Amino acid sequence: MDFYGFYTGKIFDAYKYLGAHVTDKGVVFRTFAPSASKISVIGEFNEWEESPMEKAHDGNFWEFTSEKARPSMMYKYRIYDQAGQFIDHCDPYGYGMELRPNTASIIWDTETYHFHDAAWMKKRTARLREPLNIYEIHFGSFRKPSDEPDAWYNYEEMADILIPYVKENGYNYLEIMPLCEYPSDESWGYQGTGFFSPTSRYGTADQLKAFVDACHQNNIGIILDFVPVHFAVDYYALANYDGTALYEYPHAAVGQSEWGSCNFMHSRGEVRSFLQSAANYWLTEFHMDGLRMDAISRAIYWQGTPERGVNSNAVEFLKNMNRGLKELHPSAILAAEDSTSFPGVTDAPEEGGLGFDYKWDMGWMNDTLDYFRTDPLFRGGCGDKLTFSMAYYYDSNYLLPLSHDEVVHGKATILQKMFGDYEMKFPQARALYMYMYAHPGKKLNFMGNEIGHFREWDEKREQDWNLLDFPAHQDFHRFMTDLNRFYLEHPAFFEKDYDADGFQWLDCHSQDRCVYAFERAGKKERVAAIFNFSGVEQAGYQLEIPGAAKLERVFSSELPAYGGQGRGKVKSLSDKTDSGKSVFEFTLPPFSAEYYLITEK
Repeated sequence: MDFYGFYTGKIFDAYKYLGAHVTDKGVVFRTFAPSASKISVIGEFNEWEESPMEKAHDGNFWEFTSEKARPSMMYKYRIYDQAGQFIDHCDPYGYGMELRPNTASIIWDTETYHFHDAAWMKKRTARLREPLNIYEIHFGSFRKPSDEPDAWYNYEEMADILIPYVKENGYNYLEIMPLCEYPSDESWGYQGTGFFSPTSRYGTADQLKAFVDACHQNNIGIILDFVPVHFAVDYYALANYDGTALYEYPHAAVGQSEWGSCNFMHSRGEVRSFLQSAANYWLTEFHMDGLRMDAISRAIYWQGTPERGVNSNAVEFLKNMNRGLKELHPSAILAAEDSTSFPGVTDAPEEGGLGFDYKWDMGWMNDTLDYFRTDPLFRGGCGDKLTFSMAYYYDSNYLLPLSHDEVVHGKATILQKMFGDYEMKFPQARALYMYMYAHPGKKLNFMGNEIGHFREWDEKREQDWNLLDFPAHQDFHRFMTDLNRFYLEHPAFFEKDYDADGFQWLDCHSQDRCVYAFERAGKKERVAAIFNFSGVEQAGYQLEIPGAAKLERVFSSELPAYGGQGRGKVKSLSDKTDSGKSVFEFTLPPFSAEYYLITEK
C-alpha cells in the first residue's frame, strides 16, 4: 500500500492491504489503530482466545498471520485503549459480517467468483445522452418468502424474482438502498457498520456478485446507495475505534448528525482513503455500475446548514474522490442526493465542480408533489411550482426522483398524495407521471409506486402485490409499464436532456386553466406534451407548435386500458390562419396528459 497516499487521503485501494486476506500461508489480519495500546485477534480459529497482533510499518498499523484461519470463519479485533480497557470490534475493512445482533467479521476470499459480464462492462456508459429509468428498491421488502421479520430472499434468489419484473416493467437500471452491513433494520442501511461487507441479511459476497452478474447479462445496470457522510454509533464498529475518535469528529457539535449517527471527519487523510477505497471497492469488486451518494448537503455545509458555512475539507474530499473514481471507472454513474443550491455539483473538479454525473432534483420533486396535493380549484395560483424547475434546470445534470423518502413517515405514498378521493387520484397520478417522464432529466421511481401503492412503505413487509387484484391498480400498472417503455424508445425524451435546444415551452401562461404544454426534441424526433391539470374539461384550447405540419397522438393518459374515458380531440387550424403559423385546437379531458409526435412542414 502507498502509505503516504493513505495518510494524505490519496489512495483508493486500502482494502487490498487492510482487513483479513487469504494467502497461501494462511490469513493475514491488518488494522489501522494508531492510539491503541495493544490489539489481539480473536476468532473461531483460536477458540476466541487472544492472538496478539504486532505493530507493523510505522507503528500505527497492526498485523497478525494465522495458519489455522480459513474463509467463512468469524473474527474480531480486541482493541485496548491507553487506559488498558478493551472493546471487541468488527474489522473496518472486513469483507463480511454476522447477522445482527451478532457483530463478528467473517473472513472471505475475494478471488472465488468470476464474472461473465464483459460485454455489458464494455458497452456501459454514464447515460447522459441515453435513457436512464431507475427502479429503486429496498432489497428485503420487495418480495419476502414469508411474513417472518427475518425472512428474506437471498441475493441469487432475488435475481430470479427481480430481473423479469424489471425487464417487463420497462426499467433499465436498479438502484438498491445501502447494502453495507448495518445493525438496525429501521435505518435501511444508512447507518452502517461494515463499509466493505455486503449485509448478511441476503447472503454472501459471492451471491451478491452473482446477482449483479445476472442483471448485467440481462442489460440491467445497478446503482448502489453509498453513505460517505456518517456511520453508526454502535460501540463495536468505527466509533472510538482505537480508543479515540479515529473516524469521527471528537466534538459533538459537529461530530453527531441529525440522525444521531457519527459524522466522518473528512479532514483526516486516513478517513478519506477509507471512504474512497470503499467506493472503489463496490465498483471494482462487485461491478456496480454507479453510486448514489447519500446526504451530500451534510458534507457541503456543516451539519447541512448553509448558515454554518461550507465544510471546505469535505468539499475537497468529494472533488478528489469523484475525480479518482471517474479515472478508474469512466463509465460508472456518480449521483448526488443534494437539496442545496451549492454551485457546480455536476461540473468537473477541474472546473471547480464536485464531479458528480447527476444531482437529484429535490426542488422539482417537492414543488411537483405540492402542486398535486393542492385542490384543483386553487392550482391556478400555483403554476410557478411547475414552471420554476426550468428556470434553474441547466445549472446541473438533474435526475428526477420519486424515492423511498417520499413514501414514509406520514408523508403518504405518491398515489395518496394526489388530491381528492380514490377514483380522483388515479387520473391525476397518470398525469403526474407523464409530466415527469416528459420533463428533462433522468428518472427514478421507488418500488410500489408503479402499482399505485396506498400503504406507506415498511421495511418489514413486502409490497402489497394483492393490489393488482383490483382493476384500478391493474390499469395503473399497465399505464406505468407502457409509459416506461415509451420513454426508453423515444430519443426526444433523453438525447438532449441537458441541451437547451432539447426543451421549449409551448405554453406556460395558461396557469389559470391549469394547462401546460412543452416540446422535447431529439436529433431526429420532436414530441409535444400537453397537460390539463384541472378537474374540468378544457375545450377549444388553441396552441401554436412552430414548424408542425401535423400531430400524431402517440401516448395518452385517457386510454380506457389505463382507466381513462378515451376522450380528447385535436384538429389543425393552420389552414384557417393567414399567418402561416401551425396552430392546433384541443379538447383536453380533466386531469389528462397527451404526447404528440410532430411531423414537420
